[in-house]
Amino acid sequence: MTEDPLERIEREERERKEKKGPRTLMTVLAVVAAALACGLGYLLYQRSALVQDLEGEKAELAQQMMELQNDFNTLNTDYESINHQLDTSREQVAMLIEKLSKTEATNRAKIRQYEKELGTLRAIMKGYIGQIDSLNTLNKRLTADAAAARREAAESRRANEQLTQQVENLSSQVSAGKVLRARAISLTGYYSNDKAGDRHSRVRYMVAGLTLVENSLADHGPVRVYARVKDPEGLLLANNESGDFMVNGTPMQATASRAVDYEGNEVDLSIYINNTGEFVKGVYTLEIYTEKGLLGRAECMLR
Repeated sequence: MTEDPLERIEREERERKEKKGPRTLMTVLAVVAAALACGLGYLLYQRSALVQDLEGEKAELAQQMMELQNDFNTLNTDYESINHQLDTSREQVAMLIEKLSKTEATNRAKIRQYEKELGTLRAIMKGYIGQIDSLNTLNKRLTADAAAARREAAESRRANEQLTQQVENLSSQVSAGKVLRARAISLTGYYSNDKAGDRHSRVRYMVAGLTLVENSLADHGPVRVYARVKDPEGLLLANNESGDFMVNGTPMQATASRAVDYEGNEVDLSIYINNTGEFVKGVYTLEIYTEKGLLGRAECMLR
């Protein structure tokens, strides 16, 4: 039986459509699968980038904590109460650093909590600095006030000391003005022909010369002047006429002495040193005294 041409065309079209359907479905499914793979890859890339950002934020937060810890460690004060508070805050910073190190960067809630705690500790640090500055300012002011008070007390003490010293100086000046003084003190060797000389082998006696200066304030009346002569070895020369005397209550021995009548005018006098034995080579030392004290010294070199 011959097939109708129209029916054959419809049949062929129907068979073509039946064959094309599975191929189209497979193409659609392949396209969908590719799209899903691209989407998944993009999501994985975004997650990786997000994790990297979170790790960076965590590292920066850790760095800020370390800097704050260093600030606390370098903050020192002489105030015991603040030092105790500082120790507590240092422990809190150390604990915060330890907690951050044990927390995953993806735990956003914990990271934000640690950021708030870090901000609180920074505020506490600023508070400590303010307290220390205030206490240091107060301490400086108190120190300055104490120094000013000490200066005032020292100035008052110096004023009193100066006044006392002035009174003592005036008293000393009055006393010093009454002291008998001498000038032109000398010690000279003489030969047997009464000529001055310095050859020790020819010297037979020595003469101590001096001048009592004019002083109207000094006590007038008899004054005994004492001569003490020491040989080059430091031994005091003496003879049968040598005697003892007192100087401000201290006993001393004289080589020779002479009494003069002092009336406030200048007086020249000589004291002879003889009968003390042979003279030797060297430096002889003369000291002139009254019972009020030493008038002066002189030396004589015999060769």
